Amino acid sequence: MSNIKNLDLNLLKALDALLDEQNVSRAAQKLNLTQPAVSSILAKLRDKFDDPLFIRTATGLMPTERALSLAEPVKRILHDIERLVAIPEFDPSLLERTFKIAATDNITRRLVLPLTQHLLKISPKIKIAFLSAQGRDLEELLRKGELDLVIVAESAMPVNLRAKVLYHEHYVCVMSKTHPLASQELDLEAFCAYQQVLVSYWGGNFQGATDLALREVNKQREVVLSINNFLLLPEILRKSDYIAIAPAHLVTANDELVVKKPPIEVKGYNKLMGWHERVHYDQVHKWLREQVVQIVEELERAEETLKSIAN
Repeated sequence: MSNIKNLDLNLLKALDALLDEQNVSRAAQKLNLTQPAVSSILAKLRDKFDDPLFIRTATGLMPTERALSLAEPVKRILHDIERLVAIPEFDPSLLERTFKIAATDNITRRLVLPLTQHLLKISPKIKIAFLSAQGRDLEELLRKGELDLVIVAESAMPVNLRAKVLYHEHYVCVMSKTHPLASQELDLEAFCAYQQVLVSYWGGNFQGATDLALREVNKQREVVLSINNFLLLPEILRKSDYIAIAPAHLVTANDELVVKKPPIEVKGYNKLMGWHERVHYDQVHKWLREQVVQIVEELERAEETLKSIAN
């Protein structure tokens, strides 16, 4: 007898079909194989089990006692394998778990409420935790399952993660409504003449994308304050004569702030959603990622509508 370790799953499927049909032609049809192919498989089965398994009769095949003893175990094995590879049913309304999302503060400010409200409508038993992405080993936390998603700028996304672009961020110039430049057309000379605030993701930097753009035209600005928290910026600008170049999604024109187009083109950047390879095919995580994408798309459409109305 051949080594049973080499028993092929397809051989078991063929044996099951032969036991059900007790006819080579019908078994071949059930398996979508030719009759000669099934006859060849039967020869292999006989060798594997060291038994004829089936005796040819005028009406078809008659199983031997050995074949009959295999019928129930073979069906059970095939059924268990089907269950093993079957995708389990997923009902988000029954989901009970906590999702942990690491993001920068400006992303959290934009997404936390609409995403939380959206998710809880679908899955009322879940909890959502937004954590700071700064100063964390994002890839390791995702690998260990201590985070489910990260949403950061493209430059901050670990290269080994799966990632998807959520939206593109562009820059605007922001100042208080009482700033001397608030009611004037903003030119490059005036822009460089006023002290400025810079938001540095890692903290402590006094140069960024704006300074790279200024360098191209032999200009420079005076950055007197560097902060690593985007959410502090509106309050600082409201209470000072500083100006800042900031992500457009962070600030909106209101009674206290004025938003202007920068006097020089500043290169924007992409915001990415990242996740670990180990959860790429997981149904729950796929669903979570789909919900994030849906909410971002809805926010983008709503903001475009508001812009068109304002213009």
